[in-house]
This record gives sequence, C-alpha cells and structure tokens, in this order.
Amino acid sequence: MPIAQEPTLSISPDGRTVSAGGTWQVSALASKRVMKAIDGCLAPLKDKQAVEWDLSGIDMLDHVGAQLLWSAWDYKRPAKLKLANGQEEIFKRIEAAGKLEMPRARKERFGWVTSLGFGILHFLEHMRGFVQLIGSVVQDVGRFAGNPRRGPWREISANIFHAGFQALGITALVGFLIGVVLSYLSAQQLRNFGGDIYLVNLLGMSIVRELGPLMAAILVAGRSGSAITAQLGVMRVTEELDAMLVMGISHGYRLIMPKVVALAISMPLLVIWTDAAALIGGMIAAKVELNLSVRYFIMKLPQVVPLANYYIGLFKGAVFGMLIAMVSCHFGLRIQPNTESLGRGTTTSVVTAITVVILANAVFAIVFNGVGY
Repeated sequence: MPIAQEPTLSISPDGRTVSAGGTWQVSALASKRVMKAIDGCLAPLKDKQAVEWDLSGIDMLDHVGAQLLWSAWDYKRPAKLKLANGQEEIFKRIEAAGKLEMPRARKERFGWVTSLGFGILHFLEHMRGFVQLIGSVVQDVGRFAGNPRRGPWREISANIFHAGFQALGITALVGFLIGVVLSYLSAQQLRNFGGDIYLVNLLGMSIVRELGPLMAAILVAGRSGSAITAQLGVMRVTEELDAMLVMGISHGYRLIMPKVVALAISMPLLVIWTDAAALIGGMIAAKVELNLSVRYFIMKLPQVVPLANYYIGLFKGAVFGMLIAMVSCHFGLRIQPNTESLGRGTTTSVVTAITVVILANAVFAIVFNGVGY
C-alpha cells in the first residue's frame, strides 16, 4: 500500500502555472497545518483568471480534494487545466452536480390568512370539546345526585385533600404578603390626604370581593390544575385510560366529575382562608404604618364591607374552581402518548386556566357592578 504524501501547491516564478502534488484525499486534508498552507497558496490566486493548473503530479485524488480545488476555481473549470488519468471523471461529476438547480420554494402571498384560519379552526375545535366536556360533567353530576351511595366519594375526598388542604400553606403565605403590600402602599397614599381610617374600606372591599378569590384561583390553577393535567396525561401515556374503557369504567364519572366537585367545594373554603390571611397581613401593616389598632380594624370591617361582597367572593371561588378543573381535564385528555405532548399540554393547561379565570372575573365585575356597595 503506497504511503500517502502531504498535498502540496507550488506556483511558478512568473506566477502563471500552479502545480499540485501529493495525496489530495480527506485523510491528508484533515490536518489544520496542511489546510492552512493550502489556503495561503490559494489566497493570491483568487483574482487571477489566466492561470494554468497542472494536477498531473497528484498521486491520489478523491471528491473532497477535487471539491476543494473546484471551490478555488470559483466553481468553474479553468481555461488551462492539465489532468492525470482518472481525474477527468471526478471533475465531470462535480461539474454536472453544480448545474443542478433545486426547485424554487413557492412563495405564499397570503400565508397569514392561512395561519389565521387554522388558528380559528383550532380554537373552535377546543371550544367544541370544552362544551362537550361541560355536558358530560352535567350528566355525570345528575347520575351522581340520583344515586349518591354509589358515587365516587373516595375520589372526591382525595381531590379535596390534594387540591384544597395541601394548598392551605401557599395560599396563606401569598395572601398574607399581598395584604401587607397592599396595606403598606395604600397607607402611604391615604396619609397624604388624611384618610387613614379609610384603609379598612380599601382593604376590605378589594380583598373580600376581588383579590381573595382571584389569588386563590390563580394559585390553584398553577398548582392543582397542572397536577390534574399531568395526571391524566401520564394515564394516557401508560394506557391506563384505555384500560378503564376496556373495563367499562367511565372517564367522566371516575376522573373528571370528582375533580370538578372537589374544586367546587374546596375553592370557596380556600377563598375564606386567603381572605383571612390577607386581612391579617393588612391589619399588621396598618398597625405598623398608621398605628391603626387591630380592635378598630375588626370592628370597622363588617360595617364597611357589606355581606353581599362576601357571598360574591364565595360564588366566584366555586365557579373558578369548576372552570379550573374542567380546563385542566380538557387538556389532560387531549395529551398524546409521548413526553413532549405531556409537557406542552401541561403548560397550555395552566396558561389557559389562568386566562379563563381572569376573563370570568371580568365578567363577574360587569354582572355584579351594582351589587354590594
């Protein structure tokens, strides 16, 4: 087997002839030192067209070496070229391949219209599935009310524990901090106008009517909603949902309806808990910032916050809980049996649930505009 020699390039003294020698194969051209030397020789030849190339001194030439020379020739055969036996065929193939033209990509002038149409169809498909899910849940609730003894009580109690009891810590912490921040910032502004006593009105109405239900719902959507979607998604991946259908067990009655009922029960209780934590934080901040006594705060609160606001907050909590559960189950049942779909579905579920809660809160603000003041 012949020993491979380093590829070389030499230029004649008059600069009209370039001679190549050695082995122009990928094994010899892999060295950085060799490529640096070749690039240094090719650099002054880029602008010179009337140069004679002599490749007869090359021992072995493959397509990598030929392509390197072809690139140096600006992708066309030089006018004066001397080749050795067997090299003509290689350059013919490279020259023929260079003439191939890929079909031009078709330019879509109204691509945004197509994207908008697909987006609308995708949204309508989700709306259709969500309406079907609501109908299924209503039927399952009617079945459960007709025969409560055979209902999924264990599933309901388990979901109340996971979605309600285990969320007490995070909701209390966030509610307390929000109450402190809101009370501190409001006290700074009210002090400028001599309205310190109206801090109770501001905290009571904002927390009991709006912030309490909304904070609890957002936290539950991020915590329990993602868990519900991930649970159903994993059951899809592990084919547990298919096994339930084979055994004649309804997904809606055993998986979806218990979660909806559990969150409808848990959310009002979490709203009460969050309201209490936020008001306690507000009282502490009011005591520190405005020296407003806790006794005055507790006595004044029932007078400035009508009871209707309390009922509105509880009603919001129940509706938010049912919406979070149904949105989470909707996306959980649509997850495909792969990990990528599981992650994407869980993220979409949380974002959609929070968006739906905020939209529903805006609707409630319009509907109950004249109530509780």
